[in-house]
Parts: sequence; C-alpha cells; structure tokens
Amino acid sequence: MATDMPDEKFLWNVFQSVDKDKSGYISANELQEALSNGTWSAFNSETIRLIIGMFDRENRGSVSFRDFGALWKYITEWRNCFFTFDKNNSGNIDNNELKSALSAFGYRLSDPLIQILLHKFDRFGQGNILFDDFIQCCIVLQTLTSAFKFYDTDMKGIITIDYDQFLRMVFSLKI
Repeated sequence: MATDMPDEKFLWNVFQSVDKDKSGYISANELQEALSNGTWSAFNSETIRLIIGMFDRENRGSVSFRDFGALWKYITEWRNCFFTFDKNNSGNIDNNELKSALSAFGYRLSDPLIQILLHKFDRFGQGNILFDDFIQCCIVLQTLTSAFKFYDTDMKGIITIDYDQFLRMVFSLKI
C-alpha cells in the first residue's frame, strides 16, 4: 500500500480547508465533514473517532498539522486498498470481497465469522460494507488480534485467560 506523500504546501492547503474554525487542529467533526466514503452518507463517526485516536499524539481529541500528513497517507492507502478488493467497482465490499481482503491481510477466518463481521460493520443493512466501515472493521480486527497475540505467547492460536483478564483486555483497547 505504498503511496507517495503530496507536498507540504498541498497538505497545508487541505488542512486549512478542513480546519473550519481555524484552531490549528482538526476535530472529529471537521474531519467527518471533509471525508467521503463514496456515497451520499456521512463518514462513519466511529471510524472518525478511531482515526483521530490513532493520530492524536497530543491527546486533544483532534489532529495537528504535524500529524495530518500521516493521517492523509493512512486514509489514501486505505482507499487504494479498498478499491483493490472492490472487484465489481460497486463502491462497497460484499461478503466474498471481504473474505478476499481479510485473507490477503493474513487472516484465516471461517465463513460464519466473515458473515458476523459483514453484519457488524454493514451500517445500512444492505449486505455490504462501505469504505469507512471497511476501515473500521480492519482496525477493530487488527486491534483485537494484537490483544489476543499478547496472551498467545506460544503462538498456537489458543489462549487461557480468566474473565477478569478478558474484560481488562477488551476494555483497555482503543476501539
């Protein structure tokens, strides 16, 4: 997913156009207004929250220009990835495309689990996942996988944890 970074002047112009209140930071609301998922619906607010959390190094709930370039690159790479797996150019990812994408990312998930993911991240109940929901699905899956691997010290794909450990693991995640 390598993408060349646009020059700083271009990024600054984009940043300024998104920073509606001219605070020097892009809030979740400003970012949500600026992003498009390829439909007439707003970008998923939960996906926005996850992305802001990933790039907010100052823990302000917003992104500075210093971190905006990395955020821009991240979203551009996800867009390129999305269109690689949207084989029928429908603007969304269906069950087979989701399975293909997750398999390409190294996940070996059962068909019933793919169906659960599709249902969980299908915001409009149409049997497919939009661009922003695809990002959210992948971030959540990667975050949960990393948490699981922390306990899977022998790399066998099986962990033994008690209920308290499970709750601490899940509730400490940034998802």
